[in-house]
Amino acid sequence: MGLSPLILKAVTDLKFEQPTPVQSKVIPVILNQKQDVVALAQTGTGKTAAFGLPLIQLIEPNNHSVQALILAPTRELCLQITDDLLSFAQYLDAVRIVPVYGGASIEVQIKALKNGAHIVVATPGRLIDLLNRRALHLSKVKYLVLDEADEMLNRGFAADIQTILEKLPKERRTFLFSATMPAEIAAITHKYMNEPLEITLGAKNTGAENVQHIYYVVHAKDKYLLLKRIIDFNPGLYGIVFCRTRKETQEIADKLMHDGYNADALHGELSQSQRDFVMNRFRLRQLDVLVATDVAARGLDVDDLTHVIHFSLPDDIEVYTHRSGRTGRAGKKGVSVSLIHLREKSRIKELERTLQKKFTMATPPTNREICEKQLFSLIDRIERVEVEHTDIEPYLPLILKKLSWIDREELIKRFVSIEFNRFLDYYKNAREIEHPVESPVLIQSKPKKKKENIVISSDGYVRLFINIGKSAGIYPNDIIAMVNSISTGKRIKIGKIQLFDNFSFFEVPYDIASEVCESLSQAVYEGKRLSVDYAEQKGRKKQK
Repeated sequence: MGLSPLILKAVTDLKFEQPTPVQSKVIPVILNQKQDVVALAQTGTGKTAAFGLPLIQLIEPNNHSVQALILAPTRELCLQITDDLLSFAQYLDAVRIVPVYGGASIEVQIKALKNGAHIVVATPGRLIDLLNRRALHLSKVKYLVLDEADEMLNRGFAADIQTILEKLPKERRTFLFSATMPAEIAAITHKYMNEPLEITLGAKNTGAENVQHIYYVVHAKDKYLLLKRIIDFNPGLYGIVFCRTRKETQEIADKLMHDGYNADALHGELSQSQRDFVMNRFRLRQLDVLVATDVAARGLDVDDLTHVIHFSLPDDIEVYTHRSGRTGRAGKKGVSVSLIHLREKSRIKELERTLQKKFTMATPPTNREICEKQLFSLIDRIERVEVEHTDIEPYLPLILKKLSWIDREELIKRFVSIEFNRFLDYYKNAREIEHPVESPVLIQSKPKKKKENIVISSDGYVRLFINIGKSAGIYPNDIIAMVNSISTGKRIKIGKIQLFDNFSFFEVPYDIASEVCESLSQAVYEGKRLSVDYAEQKGRKKQK
């Protein structure tokens, strides 16, 4: 590929033998051509080395200005990239690499920059702080890397990125790396890049090839019980459970810890030191399960996750792609598991179409299946365990004498029971999880009389009442699905949705409000008969 002997020596020390596909395609272009590059590849495919190795070689050590700028969405990814670059440049003492990121002393970072930096790895917010303080100058930057560009946009850094790009020299080369290609990324490439060469590993906006996608349909009240069954049914599971909110994240983690699982929570309400502590424990596999929000888990880079579990489906398909792409990395197999309500089946179809992947519906494992799986996992571990004969030998006569009264079969039972009793006790009388039965949404009922006076908003919507809420496991998507189930034509636009414990409000266009009330009233949702009517809205002008 044209890499220097000292860089190749570092690569050899790191036990790299063959380049990954993204490295094979990107490194020669950066080294030998003058083009900008847009590389679309999933996380875990070796992107850091793809831009890091050639950048280190292109740096001019005698030029003490900042020559390369690498932007990353999170502190964690910033530090990870820096560690990798330092490893690649371990035999090039003159090359100086400095990370700058929020959550750490800016004075310390300013001092490091004053001591000289050829490559700066930065988060957007901290970089702008340094620019405003005139502690960093970008006028000599020749190379810009936008790593995980789609995640930077998802985190709301679009304006910051544009500010930074406008301060950079026009003559620079830009290398953009992203797992997906949303419209915002395309806009950046058109505005700020010079006829970039696009390198795509797999189809745009698709999931990783090594990931199996499965889903379970479950009642809201059984979600946590199903999560435990999935963990128990997969001995050796090492994964992330994604939740929607910080509250839900902490609640699920607390329940898992209370029930004896090696789990912990990662969310935005934790301090940076707490987040670092949890992340480090997870990387060291002191935790089997990390329960996290999407934002908190960004920048957490672990190659050998076996499972990603979506306790709640994300609203954005690109977020699902990022979540599921955290497993099945570096050539390994992975599983992406979604726990959904009946009304979310249409979301699965949408994911299948967009990701061009087949999703398999699974049935919850039974008590017997879980116990068998755990039992044989234990037996496999016993078969593979290494015995230090020299350490055990002196104690063997005493052990044999102590156990001599127990016959072989009884001894095996007792030995296995030490580890296995917990599962037997729990699943002996545990209730099996039922697959929800799809209830018909439409049931013929007497049409309601159209109200003479209703409130119509300025944009043509009316507010309706429905007699189910959060306690029934309802999400906004469920309301949307119910309303659209009455339509045989195009998708119905829904306005504001407000969920309360036992009821909800939602807005629909005035011209279909009567039809929605008539069609959904007396329908059944998970065993509850629905009632839908115009909402009373006091203090607002009524129109005929």
